[in-house]
Amino acid sequence: MCHGHYLTAVPLTPLIGHTALRARLNEQVVRGTLAASILFTGPAGIGKQRLGLWLGQRLLCDSPTADGPCGACPQCKYAVDGVHPDLFWIFPRIKGKNEPSDPDVDQVREYYAEATAERLADGGIYPRPDGSAGIFLAVSKAVVQRAVLLPAMARRKVIVVGDAERMVSQAASAESANAFLKLLEEPPSDTTIILTSSEPGALLPTIRSRVVAMRVRALSEAEVREFLALPATEALRKDRSIPDLVRAMHGAPGSLGDADARAAAVQRATAMLDAVTRDHDRLYRVAYVQGSAKSRGPFADALDALSDLLHRRARDAADNGDARMAANCARAMVHVEQAKRDADRNAVPQLVTHALLAKLADTL
Repeated sequence: MCHGHYLTAVPLTPLIGHTALRARLNEQVVRGTLAASILFTGPAGIGKQRLGLWLGQRLLCDSPTADGPCGACPQCKYAVDGVHPDLFWIFPRIKGKNEPSDPDVDQVREYYAEATAERLADGGIYPRPDGSAGIFLAVSKAVVQRAVLLPAMARRKVIVVGDAERMVSQAASAESANAFLKLLEEPPSDTTIILTSSEPGALLPTIRSRVVAMRVRALSEAEVREFLALPATEALRKDRSIPDLVRAMHGAPGSLGDADARAAAVQRATAMLDAVTRDHDRLYRVAYVQGSAKSRGPFADALDALSDLLHRRARDAADNGDARMAANCARAMVHVEQAKRDADRNAVPQLVTHALLAKLADTL
């Protein structure tokens, strides 16, 4: 959104990788065939939001080259600095304690101006939002209202919605929900909407049906090494060797920003699976350690990690010809998605975990 006085001296990190997809997107822009509403999908941390911002910069650039945005015009400089008034970057955030329940458009702009500046303060390498963060109803309203206005500086507007699966259900406001879906289906001619999601299955079907999905691949080992050579990564490397980091990142450079939190989430998710598949006597103990309602953020992260583990098991089972295990893992992922919805409704993590583990024990 319009970032006002929240200026930063640290621009976004350069976009590494995705060369073939960038070339295809650039060609579509040149030919005028780029879809008005796009969904980038792929594993967490591989740079989908950064790719969306790159595409936004390309669409706003005054003097694009054969490879993409020029990087030198005012449009490019404002975009890279995170302060372009026509490039809206929306992502999950935690509501402040003193924020009104229904902020107006200008207040939403201020909140995201500050949140964007915080992300850029570390060179644009930021941890994945924890489970208590969301894209709330007021934000959807603000996007819809801003989309119908004329561009402030460029020839068009671009809206990038990161982690779109974190959009809070709009069932309580049918009018707002319909307006957002209408915007996705028929954006103004001067507006492009780019959604990103690591869990496209968690998106509302009405949203998925209104966007053109594009799969974004993980980075190669050489591209991860190129990313780790950036000055902005130095403090986050924490004296770990480059080979160790390359192996741990699995082609997802964004994982560098939340390695510790992600490791903790994976550990909790693994404990859940072990209790289900190896030691049923541990079900109550594993459920108990998920904590109280105050631990919903880490709990949601553990559920995300559990989804990833089940997805990998399903893929491995399919590769090995074990159709039954692959199907069981797919059914298990449905139970995990229900647990995520329960967590969103402020259910106690201990109760949600026990119910989930009981279902998984019958499924796996």
